Amino acid sequence: MTAVNLYAQRRARVAAQLGAGGIAIIPTALEHPRNRDSDFLFRHDSYFYYLTGFTEPHASLVITAEGECTLFCQPKDMEREIWDGIRLGPEAAPAALGVQAAHAITTLDTHLPRMLENRSTVWYPFAIHKGLEGRVDGWLHAVRARVRYGALCPEQQRDLCGILDEMRLVKDDHELDIMRRASQISARAHIRAMQRSAAMLRAGQEVREYHLDAELLHEFRQHGSQYPAYGSIVAGGANACVLHYRADKALIQSGDLVLIDAGCELDGYASDITRTFPANGKFSGPQRELYDLVLASQDAAIAATHQGARFVEPHEATVAVLAQGMLDVGLLDKNKVGSAQDVIANRSYFQFYMHRTGHWLGMDVHDCGSYVEPSQVGQFSERKDPLSGELIKDRPSRILQPGMVLTIEPGIYVRPGAGVPEQFWNIGIRIEDDAVVTATGCELITRDVPVKADEIEALMRA
Repeated sequence: MTAVNLYAQRRARVAAQLGAGGIAIIPTALEHPRNRDSDFLFRHDSYFYYLTGFTEPHASLVITAEGECTLFCQPKDMEREIWDGIRLGPEAAPAALGVQAAHAITTLDTHLPRMLENRSTVWYPFAIHKGLEGRVDGWLHAVRARVRYGALCPEQQRDLCGILDEMRLVKDDHELDIMRRASQISARAHIRAMQRSAAMLRAGQEVREYHLDAELLHEFRQHGSQYPAYGSIVAGGANACVLHYRADKALIQSGDLVLIDAGCELDGYASDITRTFPANGKFSGPQRELYDLVLASQDAAIAATHQGARFVEPHEATVAVLAQGMLDVGLLDKNKVGSAQDVIANRSYFQFYMHRTGHWLGMDVHDCGSYVEPSQVGQFSERKDPLSGELIKDRPSRILQPGMVLTIEPGIYVRPGAGVPEQFWNIGIRIEDDAVVTATGCELITRDVPVKADEIEALMRA
């Protein structure tokens, strides 16, 4: 199947769900100024790209329930193209993208009121594009101005995210192929950073976090990735206990652990890998003890990731292993917190493990898709959180299906504190892999970079 046909099929699936008289409006992302004379690197809107494969800024797509698709894009402009690059233009867009019609984006406010006339429902992504709601109001106001001439104005506005989120949640073969390639590139980048760290320290060179970040970026671009899927986390020593730490200039010492959470974006799709390794290539005793515990918890989560399981089950499997492990290694005092079941019930583990074990992955690194099973959304039970006291509604977790992609990323983060064994202070460990749900279990697409402690040490000796 050609890319043009693939996007056309997706648009047809959207059209079929708009209902009689429905019309959908999907803009791409806005450009954002970085300073007075340059913009941040443009990245298309994921919903828009999912339906078009079109990467230029200043564009919108309109789909009707009858399947008519109209693209609004930048007109050809020889002067601007000298500065900003070649534009596809409305004349070439129908043949290139498989849409039925195309117009200059400068005519959007002229065309939209007429396109909305006599429609029952207007669909667009809610709370995604700043100012879009106001523009829709303006277009509808123009329609209402024509009611004396027999025009009917849409009576409903509906969120298109629901339709598109469900479509994007289950990946097709085309998407999975890109995500596997992105994962391979990211795995090479992690290997490069690991080996560079050990080599520099063996040579007596100063190692800073930005040195390893540079290795990641080099490998991403060397193999065709357009850019990182998110701001890379390169955290040495105590910085690894900061969950969203960004690569900075901190010095990495020979005895430190280094946590790298980084993945490239390839052709619109993200990868997401975390590895934690000894900067000098050799785990200390306490580091290895906690590392093996986190890896065991990830193994349990992987075993719980399969068709028919609930999304929450990998997290529950992780917590069960970590709760017992924290008691076994002495991070938690059983005389104070009780048994592993008590640790789970009271969330005592939260001191050292404070995030969920995974999230959806796709075009966005934290991809769209409900975490609640749609057929059971009305069912819930209430409980009081033992730490915050907040009343929480628990709804049935999503049932995993083949083609869903999620991360599996347990961790332990030990900050200095009263009662915390000193040998574990400032150790932060996370291990993250990307998993495709299959009919028989899950496929880990990020294991080209080693994960076992012995394998990491062997790699870093190379």
